[in-house]
Order: sequence, then structure tokens, then C-alpha cells
Amino acid sequence: MNTRSWTLLRRDGVALILSNPSTGLPSVIHWGRDLGPLEASDLAALDRAALRQTAPGTLDAAWRLPLVPQDSDGWSGRPGLLATRGGRPLYPRWSAQVDATGEAAAEVVAVDETAGLKLVVRLEIGAGGLVLLDHELHNTGGEAVEVAWLEATLPVPKAADHVTTFSGRWAREKAPLTTPMPRGTTIRESRRGRGGHDAPWVTLASNGTPRNRGGDVWAVHLGWSADVRHRTDRATEHVTALGAGELVRPGEIRLASGESHRTPTAYFSWSGAGLDGIADRFHTWMRARPHHPASPRPLVLNTWEAVYFDHDPARVSELARKAAAVGVERFVLDDGWFLGRRDDRVGLGDWEVDAAVWPDGLEPLAELVHSLGMQFGLWFEPEMVNLDSDLARSHPDWLLANPASVPSPAELSFRTQYVLDLANPEAYEYICKQMSALVERLGIDFIKWDHNRDLVEAVHDGAPGVHEQTRAAYRLIERLKTDHPGLEIESCSSGGARTDLGILQYTDRVWASDSNDPVERQEIQRWTELVLPPELIGAHVGPSPAHSTGRATSLPYRIATSLQGSAGFEWDILSCDEEETERITGFGSLYKELRSLLHTGSVVHLDSCDPALRVRGVVAPDRSEAVFTVATVASLEEAQAERLCLDGLDPDRRYHVTVRSEIGDAKWGWTTPAWLGGEPVELPGRVLAEVGLQLPGLWPVQALVLHLTAA
Repeated sequence: MNTRSWTLLRRDGVALILSNPSTGLPSVIHWGRDLGPLEASDLAALDRAALRQTAPGTLDAAWRLPLVPQDSDGWSGRPGLLATRGGRPLYPRWSAQVDATGEAAAEVVAVDETAGLKLVVRLEIGAGGLVLLDHELHNTGGEAVEVAWLEATLPVPKAADHVTTFSGRWAREKAPLTTPMPRGTTIRESRRGRGGHDAPWVTLASNGTPRNRGGDVWAVHLGWSADVRHRTDRATEHVTALGAGELVRPGEIRLASGESHRTPTAYFSWSGAGLDGIADRFHTWMRARPHHPASPRPLVLNTWEAVYFDHDPARVSELARKAAAVGVERFVLDDGWFLGRRDDRVGLGDWEVDAAVWPDGLEPLAELVHSLGMQFGLWFEPEMVNLDSDLARSHPDWLLANPASVPSPAELSFRTQYVLDLANPEAYEYICKQMSALVERLGIDFIKWDHNRDLVEAVHDGAPGVHEQTRAAYRLIERLKTDHPGLEIESCSSGGARTDLGILQYTDRVWASDSNDPVERQEIQRWTELVLPPELIGAHVGPSPAHSTGRATSLPYRIATSLQGSAGFEWDILSCDEEETERITGFGSLYKELRSLLHTGSVVHLDSCDPALRVRGVVAPDRSEAVFTVATVASLEEAQAERLCLDGLDPDRRYHVTVRSEIGDAKWGWTTPAWLGGEPVELPGRVLAEVGLQLPGLWPVQALVLHLTAA
């Protein structure tokens, strides 16, 4: 609904209401639960009810929070826009027009002819109730405009007094931290030229510590694969603001007359049902995209932890045969196949098969893999180059770097690799042709696209180049997929350092972490799926002990953890004994049986009392079926474990509960509840949710996989 004074957007349980003043930008007076259909008189009354001041009274503070708050609004927090022309600050005085483009979308066009600026704000409530917001700034004046930042913000209630942010490190991505929300403006930044393992990822505002299954939570995520800035503004005189935007360096966004800059999309999610409600909105929106993967997610074997750089064609072929025998559907040859690549110091940029290792080329392997009924995948790191490569020796000017830092001192070698300037058209075309030729010649079905280095002093044509590099990487991925229909691409960046919705507009899955330790993966995957649905999250069974941590874990536990994502192996399965081979074969069959549920249902995380317990489920859209994984990451605190209350089921249906033992049995001591040791249980969903099932005293690092089917 759109009137001259108000705009009401509604979809999937969410409403967003704008107050449209006669001068200046619209303000959001409500973002949250759908209030139902409202008449113009209702909107007028709501506007009055929510306004903090009336004329002719005055305030030395913003009466409301405009879509792009400025100093001139009386806003004392961080301005939404900072721009200069000729070194002088611009203070726009907007005149705006709001046009509803449907029941759930609107476009605001604002101009300031004196400042020579036009601003277009696009607002949409997408599938699932996810709010999408972006800005586009046009320079309509004569002299160039330099944009320091242009950020998206939405208001949250004063009751949102806690903030949850994310950080992390390599092999331990997406670690949350919840604190009382600080007063004033708080900024979280990532300046790595990629997201980074310590990227903000998502910022959550909540009333108290957020819970999995209850309470109001507001969230923002920026769909951008480089430098980002997340913000909260909790000022005593204003409504609280939550927002995010691209972090740009001085001189990076410079608009000549007639040019424009469009920001990455900021995704805002409100939930009245805790963190799972936040995730459900993201997942619903992701799954509604026309390019979302529609085919069953294949069981994968990636060769990295099986062979590393030791590529022996006979052994890799043997590994492919064993993979097909246990049910693998996609075989991926990782790093080590191209010129001189015996370690990570050589060869990046020379995407030609190394005849010294593969004397007959990769054609025989690709043909074998395809003949065994599997897809063939290959590893690339297209945005990077080693100085020890034919490419760097021929084109040292193609580096995205400060020339004074090439080569870098040994102690600042940054993995002994550099960034290839894809914003350079010649470099872009060279890499595109090399990759495209291999895809065509080998019939490559899948690319593992890696990105293992931060962008340090990223200089393009004498100016900061992260923004253009990121856009060029997007274009390259899109072009390869357009030129080779059916090609799928995974985003890997030292594991999970680039998993945002920006890269996922172009790729088909992400590698969540270089850690295949299932204990670490319990947390990494849980917080990755706060935004991404599980079918997009690569989750593989690795060896024991884990190569990243040295921790030994049982095969059933590793399998149960892999089932929570897009499953596969990162393991030399040729080393498996007869029993292990039987287990992984059973895993392959179980994954294929359950993936239509695991990759379409609603994800459920239960709130448990014991800090060692992790309970995660997927409930079918029609609630006819569910799979729950009960896992421990340490010793349980008490001898009698808590009851397992299974939320998300249909309260009026009866469910048959079975333990899936194909992957092997979990271990527990001191107690065996009757439902585990005797007849299977069948109970109504409301009983399973309210009373639950008594858990056994699971040993540390054990997992049960429960399958519920409606009777």
C-alpha cells in the first residue's frame, strides 16, 4: 500500500512501514511482525503514536531515523552517507518520491539539484520475509564526487539491548560473541580484501541473549565478498540503528559527472522465534532464487587430504574407482595438477596440466571418472599468482599490488603468492581463456574456486583496487557459468573466508572450513547455516586424527556431522579397512535417501541446558518427516542427561522414532533409556516437544542420528 504520506510493505509475516515526509527522506516507523492490512487512517494513527515530538516543539536530535541518516537530520550517530566534491563535504537536502513497485517492494528516488546528487533507495521484502535494501548514488553535477561510504540502516527497538557479532580464525570460522549493546556508535570492520575468517558475517540485535527457538531478534548481513563494515548506533536521543555497508578506501569510489555507484545489498532479517526464525527467513529467500541449485546435491570426494601435492595418476585413478564403489557422485582433483606445482610456492597462474606428473594429461582421469558415473571437478585459484610462474615472469604488471612491496620481505610473504589484477582486461581474458579451455577439453562439471590470500596494498592503476577486483571476480565466475551451462562452482577461501550472499549470487556452494575436525565443525556449520541453507555448505568426512587439530574421533561421529550439510569425503578412503568401507558405503546410501529432506526442510536447533550437547534437526516442509542429530562435544555435566524435546513437529501427528545405525553405533555409559534398548517409540508431536525422550549418558564426542516419520 502506498499513499503520499505512508508506504506499507508486507510479505510472509513481516511488515515494513515508511513515513514519507514532505521534505527529506522517508523514515521507517515499523520493521517487524506483520500488523495485518491497514487503512490510511490506521497508518496516520500509527504515525502519530510512534512520533516522539510534535510541531511547533523542537529537538536538537532526529525526530525519526531516515533511510540514510545525516547530520542535517539531527542525527548524532554515524552518517549513512559521507561524500565530498573537490575536497568539500556534501550535505544533501533531499526531495524524495516514493513509488511502490508491488505489495512488498518500493523505490525511493531523491534528488538535490544544488548538490548535484540523485539517490535511489530500493526496498523489498523478499520470500520468507527477508528485507533487501540497497542504494544507488548518481553524480548529476559537473565535478567528480568521492564516496567515502554509503550504508544501509534500519531501526530496531530500544528493547534490543544485546548485540551478537562474529569473528574467528582459520579452521575455526564464525565464532559468535554476545554482549550488552554498547552505547554510542559501534563499528565492526573487515579489511582483508575478502571476507576473512574474522569477518563480521552477521550482526544480531536482541532483547537479552538470543535463544535458538524463542524471542525477538534482528539481524543484518551484507552480500559483499570483500571489505565490509557492520554498525550499531545506540544513542540516548535516537532510535537504535542496525546496519552494514561496503568499506571503501580513500579514492576507491570516485564518480565522474553522470556516473553512479550501487551498493551491495544489505539483508535484514527479523524473527519473533529466535535464531532459527532468522535462519528460516534467509533459507526461504535463498531457496526461492531462480538459480538456486535444484538437482540433488551429490556425494563428493575431494582429493586434498587424500594426496595433497603427491599426484600419482595410478593412485588417483584407484581412488576414483573406490569412490565410485562406495557411492560417490562427484570426484574433485584438488591442488597440485598444474605446471611445477609440487608445493604452494610455485605455479599459480599457469593453468596448464603438468606433463611431468600427468604425462598423458588429465583426459584419462576425466574419462575414467565420467565412465564410473561421477562428475569430474578440478581445483583452481584464479585470482592469485606466484612470482615463480611463467605468468608473473611474462606479465609482472598484472599484479594487484603496491610495486614497492613486490617481492615482499620473507616475513611478510603472504603465502608466497600475490593477487592477479582481474580488473586489468588483459589479465582477465588470459585467465578466462585458460580455464574455459580446460573446462571444455576435460568436460569439467565442477570447479573448486579457492582464494587463499588477503588483498594487501591492493593497488590498481594507482588507486585502491579491492572494489573493482571483487566485481571482476564476480564477472569471471558468471562468464564461465554462462559459457559452460551446467558448470557448478564452489567458493572456498582458505576454508570459510568468503561465504557471503554476494559470492553466492554466482556460486553453487561454499567450503565452510578447512577443518574437517567434526567437533569444530559442529560449531562452524551451525553458525554458517544461520544464513546459508545446508545444501550450500560443504561438509566432508575427514580422516582421524583430523589433519587440522590432531583430534581423534569415531567414524560414526564424523559421518553424522557430514550429514548436516552437502556431504562428502576429504580422506584417503583407500586406507579404509573392510568395516570402515561398509560404514562409508552405508553413509552414501543414507545420504542419498535423506538428502531430499535434509536440503529442503526447516533447520531446528534446540536450546539445551548442558553446554556439551548439540541438538540439530531438519523438519520436512509438510512436517511428515524429520531427522535430528544429537551430538556431544565434551563430557556431559550430569549423570542423568536431560530429555530431548523435539521442536518443530506437527503437534497432532504421531511420529515413529528410529535410530539410523547404518553409520555405526554411538557409545554411552551408565544408562540406556528404554526407548533405545527396546521397542521403538511412537508418540504425538506435542508429546515429543513437551515431554521428550530421555537421553542416554552419551560419552564425549558421540552422535545419535534419529529419523522420525509420521505414522
